Amino acid sequence: MEPGAMDDFHQIEIRRLRVVTCIGVPEEERAVPQELRVSLAIVLGRDFAGMEDRIGETLDYAALATGIQHLAASRPRQLIETLASDIAGHVLGFPLVERVEVTVEKFILPETDCVAVRMSRGRRTI
Repeated sequence: MEPGAMDDFHQIEIRRLRVVTCIGVPEEERAVPQELRVSLAIVLGRDFAGMEDRIGETLDYAALATGIQHLAASRPRQLIETLASDIAGHVLGFPLVERVEVTVEKFILPETDCVAVRMSRGRRTI
């Protein structure tokens, strides 16, 4: 790296988005919608300075959040791991996104804050 060159790390985070879904291993649990929380750490394929303060050059956070809420509600699932994987695929469908880390929190075990799964996925380059 040249002297004076910057080595910036650029990440957008959405923290603890509320989603409602039917999820759980027992059928009785899936029969009742539950509120989960989803957090995202998103790396874009361009740096923030290159956006030049133009909204069209970044991620549409509202569209992303609404899409995740619809995805979560779209069908029942047994595992929060499956939901995390589905969300990662959805986020990578946005053209600017290079990598995403997804955390899904479920409030199911007594005497815990939550049970959470976390995964990271990036675009495949060929």
